[in-house]
Amino acid sequence: MTESAGTPDPGSAASADGPKNADHVFRSTPGIISGVLLLAVAAWLIVDAIVSGSGKTPWVALACAPLFAAPVIAYTIRPMVTAGLDRLVVRNPLRTIVVPWASVQGLRAAYSAELTAEDKTYQLWAVPVSLRQRKKASRRVMAGDLRPRPFQLGGTGQGGFRPPNAAVPGAPDQNRAWSDQVVDLLSEQARMNAVRPSAKGEVEVSWCWWVIAPTLAGLVALVALIAA
Repeated sequence: MTESAGTPDPGSAASADGPKNADHVFRSTPGIISGVLLLAVAAWLIVDAIVSGSGKTPWVALACAPLFAAPVIAYTIRPMVTAGLDRLVVRNPLRTIVVPWASVQGLRAAYSAELTAEDKTYQLWAVPVSLRQRKKASRRVMAGDLRPRPFQLGGTGQGGFRPPNAAVPGAPDQNRAWSDQVVDLLSEQARMNAVRPSAKGEVEVSWCWWVIAPTLAGLVALVALIAA
């Protein structure tokens, strides 16, 4: 599994009120690719049903479009984690969680990557945990293959680059799964930035209605067409 991350601005420097870094953006490349492929196949089937279908078929196809497309976009393309100077923004399929660094109580990657803030736990959908990656990393360590392996940054439109033999801050052992390295990076960001005056505040959670509303509308339209 290959994932992509945002890159720090090479020109950034420490300021008087704390460390200063560009936003780090993390997304799952396999998730995005699978979502695009699913949408392409669905679009082809829906258009074919609209053009070639008869009776209720074209209308059923139209009702299925938002019912299928919105969840696929939500669960494959939408998830993203953005680590800024003052806060961590977690964009999950149906919710967006904004957590000031001072409110972060913990980050961990077990069977899923999770964030704890204000005694609540939120899953990081954009950072999937791959047990296969962990097994491969463990085999490399057991075999004594401890050569530095670069953590690839880039691919999110921020001018990515791949620094040679670059380690993720907070994760000096590069023979580890991508999700574990990301969690270490976020933990390090939380530790460094929590002292900033602007990094304090309450957790904000908002629902993604542009995903929920079309899905419900498509479901209602489909049920109505079938019942008619």
